[in-house]
Amino acid sequence: MPKKSSRREVEQTRRERAEQLRAQQRRGERRRTLVIWLSVAAVLVLLAGGTAWGLRSASQEQDAFAATVEEFDVDSEHVASPVDYAQTPPAGGKHNGAWLNCGIYDEPVQSENAVHSQEHGAVWVTYDPELPADDIERLTEAMPSTYGILSPYPDLPAPVVASAWGRQIQLDGADDPRLEQFIREFTQAGDVPEPGAACTGGVDTAVPLQGESVES
Repeated sequence: MPKKSSRREVEQTRRERAEQLRAQQRRGERRRTLVIWLSVAAVLVLLAGGTAWGLRSASQEQDAFAATVEEFDVDSEHVASPVDYAQTPPAGGKHNGAWLNCGIYDEPVQSENAVHSQEHGAVWVTYDPELPADDIERLTEAMPSTYGILSPYPDLPAPVVASAWGRQIQLDGADDPRLEQFIREFTQAGDVPEPGAACTGGVDTAVPLQGESVES
């Protein structure tokens, strides 16, 4: 006949069993904690890698963009005569004393007035007059709300050319992503001769020019 356990033995067995359960629970909690921390560490590693990759990608993209932007040393003298500009269209240089009001133009504008607006920090986007209407609309939508000029320009070296003071980029078309980057980077650039000067209150039509042309 089995020996009947004493009350003390029963209590001891219960305590031992409870301690075993608690130990198992602690081991389970440690395992869960370890899994959580390992998961967090893996996510952080992935995020760090993704951030580093993103930074490298952004840096490479910026370098590729910068390589396609031409830079020029240009004069800021005011003149009343026509100017023979070195770039087509101009990217700064000698210019008329009246600046062109920033905005959208459907006819070519006077370069000597547009260059004065560049001196104030405006970006001048020019396009081939034969560009389709949908592309012209796309260019219109891409222009900044202020300090931007859009106009057709005959005999361009590319379908679209964006010019700022001392800088210019030739673009493949209205959907070239470099246009947005050029506008963002060079509108109201800090190194223009007159940053923040007005882009309104000037002229909308060409100011009559007199005399022989001067070289920029």
